[in-house]
Order: sequence, then structure tokens, then C-alpha cells
Amino acid sequence: MIATLLVGMLCVYLLSFTGMFLLISRRLGDEKMGTDAFAVGNLALGTAYVLQLLEGPAGWSWMSVVNHSLTLCALLAYNVGGARFFGRPTPLLVPLVVVGVGYAALQALVHWAWGPVARYALLSATCAACFAAMVAMLLAGLRSFARDLRGEMLLFALLIGGIGVLNAVKLARLLAGGLPALDMDGRFQMVFYVYMCSLATVIPPAIVWLVLRRLTDTLRGMAARDPLTQLLNRRGLTEALEARLRESDTGARLLLIDVDHFKGVNDRHGHQAGDAVLCAIADVLRGAVRKGDLVCRMGGEEFAAVCLGTDEADTWRLAERMRQAIGATPMLPGADGQGLHCTVTVGMSGPFHDLASLAREMQVADAALYRGKHAGRNRVERAQAGAGAADRPPLAVTA
Repeated sequence: MIATLLVGMLCVYLLSFTGMFLLISRRLGDEKMGTDAFAVGNLALGTAYVLQLLEGPAGWSWMSVVNHSLTLCALLAYNVGGARFFGRPTPLLVPLVVVGVGYAALQALVHWAWGPVARYALLSATCAACFAAMVAMLLAGLRSFARDLRGEMLLFALLIGGIGVLNAVKLARLLAGGLPALDMDGRFQMVFYVYMCSLATVIPPAIVWLVLRRLTDTLRGMAARDPLTQLLNRRGLTEALEARLRESDTGARLLLIDVDHFKGVNDRHGHQAGDAVLCAIADVLRGAVRKGDLVCRMGGEEFAAVCLGTDEADTWRLAERMRQAIGATPMLPGADGQGLHCTVTVGMSGPFHDLASLAREMQVADAALYRGKHAGRNRVERAQAGAGAADRPPLAVTA
């Protein structure tokens, strides 16, 4: 009686979370992060347990066959949901139909050849193997796709490993004692369903937590990036640089990069073309910097690059490489086949080791940038000792 009550509670948990996952998936739009597949998995498993309550003692019946097929379909749906959560598009409907129909036919064959115990043992063995594969995949993901979710993946591996062990024990009991091992009032079945109720209580909210965390990370990333070029914005640059400077005390230098005569590009070609130019320049800057350096769009036509762990000579060479690469790259296609070319002026700061000194060196680089503008543009200007914002030329200079 207690085991039957536990299975009833399990059905309520699973079907309730089915509705919750469906609501979440509808709110997420195109980027559902696997919540639609998790809803299908909960629906399939909840329906399987409803059929188990209705079918009575273990044996052959159409309810039992559908129950076993739905159980495997639920495992497939959970795996598809996990793959989709980590950004791997994976089909669901066709594999579900294939698994459901194929496993029903396999059950009939096994029952006909070896009897009812073999059919129940087949389900326990298949579930144990699937759970072992899921645990192995989660542990492997700690070094690849789930590096940022180490604690959560270890928890899932532990919980899923537990139900895998219980299925392996059920298999051994079936082979040793036959169908009486599945008696709902037996001690093992009590333990089994208590554990399943615990999983149904813990895992769905944990999945919701992962979805919320991923959404939060996405929003944080959007807040830290320029929507046009997808480079870091000022906020993103500050946060990323603060983290890098905590990891290493090698210091950094700042390059301020301003597009020459950019107003003329907008006036002659339109703002849409101007946006395309900014995106093209961003692509060139990404390709020109070293691994580990930071690139940012400061606003308008001004960009910045932070060179980590470099001296003045190397920073100068990097700035020159940026300037030459931008000048040599067509920013817009042209009827003459040459395309639109742009130039940039670059101001270079001195070294800094923290965010407080970054603010000072940004003024130094800004003053160097404006000296470069007054000196003719399309050049790299070094920092001057003691230079600051007050050294910016007072004349209005068009970009």
C-alpha cells in the first residue's frame, strides 16, 4: 500500500513538472534550452507510472508493454533535453517513435522466447546501461561542454548513478527470484520508489535552476557586449580586465583606436553602411590581437584593445599591425572592385596594473590619440611622460 502511494506521488510530481516545463518552453521562444524535451520526458515517465498503477501485478498486458516502452522513451527525451541545453540540436519525435515501437516489438519477442521474467529483466538491464552511459557523459562533460557547471553535473551524476545501481540490483533480484521480486509491498520496491520520488523532487527544480542560470549568464553577456559588433563594451572590458589582472600581475597597456573621417562615411554612404564598416573593423581587430588580449568598442567609431603582459615595443608593433590591417582591408564592396578603405589613428598608453591606473592611462592614450589626429591621422602615437586628458588639443577635430 505504501509503495502504491509513493508511485501515485511520483505520478503527481512528474505530470506537474511536465506542465511547468511546457510553460517555461513557451516563454523561452526559439531558444528553449531543452525544456520542451524535458517536458516530454516527464510526461512519458509519468504516464508509464500511471499505467503501472492500473495494470496490477507484474505480467503480460498491453499496459505493461506500453509502460516499458514509455520508460525508455522518457530516458531518450531526457538525453535529448540535455543535448539541447548544451546547444546541440538533436531530433526528438522520430527517435521517440522508433524507440517506442521498436522496444514494444522487442518485448513481444523476448516474452515469447524466454517468458515474462526476461521481459522485465530486459527493462532493468537497459535502464541500468542507459544510466551508466549518462553518468559517463556527465563526467566527460566536466572537461568540455559543462566546465562551468561542475558542481551541478557532479550532483546529477551522483543521483543518476544511484538509480542506475538500483536498476542493476533489480535485475539481479529478478534473475534470482523471478517476478515476486517486483512485489509492490517488498522492501526493495519501497526503497526503489522512495529514491524515485526523491529524484522527481530534486532533479526537475535543479534543471529549472540550470535554465535560470543560463539565462542570467546570457543577459550578463549581453550587458557586457556591444550589440552591433559583439565586441566587449566599456562595462565588459572593465569586468574582463579585472578578472585577468587578478589572475596575473604582468600588467597591461591600452590602445585607443579611432576611425579617421568616419562622419564622411555616414554622410556619403548612409548609416547602414557606417554600421557595416564598424563591424568589419571589429572583425579585423579580433584577428589582429593576440590570444588573451581584450578588444572593446568604446562607443561611436572608437575602439580599444588591452594588451596583457607586453612591453612598449611589442605594443607598438601590435598597434601598427592593427593600423595596417585595417587600411588594407576593404570595408565595403565597390563597383570598381576596390571597395571602401578606411584608416585609423591609434593612441598608446603606458603600463598599468589595476583598474585605478587604467583610468589614468586611458587619459594618457586619449591624449596620444588626439595628438595623432592633429599630426595627420593614420598613425600610431606613443604615450608621453606626464600626458593626460588636459593635453587633448582644444581644437574641434572631425574624426
